[in-house]
Amino acid sequence: MNHLLMSNNLNKAEKEKLLRLMKEKEERILFNQIGQWTPYGWQELLSNATEENNQCLAMAGNRVGKTYTGARITACHLTGKYPDWWKGKRFTKPINAWAAGASTVTTRDILQRELLGDPVNLLMRGSGAIPKDCVVDVVRKPQIPNAVESIVVKFHNAFGVHIGESVISFKSYEMGEEKFMGSSLDWIWLDEQPAQNIYTQCLTRTLDKRGFVMMTFTPESGMTPVIQQFMNDRKKGQFLVQAGWDEAPHLDEDAKEQILAQYLPNEREMRTKGQPVFGRGMVFPYSLDKLVVEDFTIPAHWNRICGIDFGFDHPTAIVWGAINPENGCFYIVDEYRESRQTATQHAIAIRARSVQPPIAWPHDGNRTFDGGDSMAVQYRQEGVNFLPEHFTNPPDLSQTKGDIKIAPGITAISQAMEKGLFKVFQSCQYWQQEYGAYHFGENGKIVDKADDLMSATRYAFQSQRWSEPSKDKSKRQRPWESKESNSNYNWVT
Repeated sequence: MNHLLMSNNLNKAEKEKLLRLMKEKEERILFNQIGQWTPYGWQELLSNATEENNQCLAMAGNRVGKTYTGARITACHLTGKYPDWWKGKRFTKPINAWAAGASTVTTRDILQRELLGDPVNLLMRGSGAIPKDCVVDVVRKPQIPNAVESIVVKFHNAFGVHIGESVISFKSYEMGEEKFMGSSLDWIWLDEQPAQNIYTQCLTRTLDKRGFVMMTFTPESGMTPVIQQFMNDRKKGQFLVQAGWDEAPHLDEDAKEQILAQYLPNEREMRTKGQPVFGRGMVFPYSLDKLVVEDFTIPAHWNRICGIDFGFDHPTAIVWGAINPENGCFYIVDEYRESRQTATQHAIAIRARSVQPPIAWPHDGNRTFDGGDSMAVQYRQEGVNFLPEHFTNPPDLSQTKGDIKIAPGITAISQAMEKGLFKVFQSCQYWQQEYGAYHFGENGKIVDKADDLMSATRYAFQSQRWSEPSKDKSKRQRPWESKESNSNYNWVT
């Protein structure tokens, strides 16, 4: 049509009409994504597998399109608008469904975006997998900006007649197992690798309705019990498809080469082929000789950041980090580790340090006990420089805010160690002890014993975007105090 607009054979009115038609066509495409979906290979296998299986797992590499696929399969079930090529399960009446991810933020930024459209721009509602004309109502999630609690969706029968409404609700693993209890569901979509207890609860929720659980994830947590079952002890009703870069025709060779260069050798099978590789052995397979340096005076203009891991019976652990602006090298320059102490007592130790950088803290700092103040509030009351919000990893290009997963931090620190850009002061003896014991168990998960300083290190390292120089702090406006959005802040790399 563009060539017609350039033609001198059309008058003004005709060109305006043509423009309206072009806009209408673009909107029909934009707001009817499942109508434009033509699957390839593994995507069709996954959608068709529900004909004979009620537990389906797509274990795929990064950038393969697993979330995209999961959203479109889910949208077909919610709406009843099954494409002609569909050979899988077809619901004949409206369904109750869940979509769940690792955290509330990632669920909003990834799953909600894929199903509904841009969480921020309401004009784009319906540009996700659920067609705009099928969205009946959207229930907002309280206290979480732009997050959705549930979506009410028009359901159509085989003749395209609207016969009722489906409902899909959004969950996150960080809510805890209890939030996955009680409901009876037809369909559950898990877009991140779930813990065994979460997965078991989801199976229970679908039992009485003979419903379905679909999982789409990259196996970043290694050979967990859930993966072990699907790979090595698959039962009737369970289906596994693995997809890597070779099964993703939308990835060109240049893109593959650029992305591959960012991965460590020991994780390439996982990220390019969807193979779980994290297993036994040390988390960081680098000699301390490569990391430890003699203590030195940190220049005042170097940025500082701190990380804390809360504890009581096990230690509360804190690390102080410094970043060399010349090469981006990250240094662990101080440490603290004490058990069975109050926030007040820990705060005294923090304030005793000569510099007070921002402190990154985990999401459990927002928990309250017996109606009292949260840990974050208690520390702030003691004058400790906590960041305004709990720790998240740096967001990638598809996110407005990062997640809280462990794997990205492990990967980022490993890459820095590999490049010689991660060092630790000789005086940090507790840190070195923990480093030597930090390892994967037989289930592929990190053994959560004596790992407190390691966790604090991950929070600090992944929060470098909030670091500050140690001098003239009183005269500087902190990023979170700026009128500009955090997403526009220049990150320290």
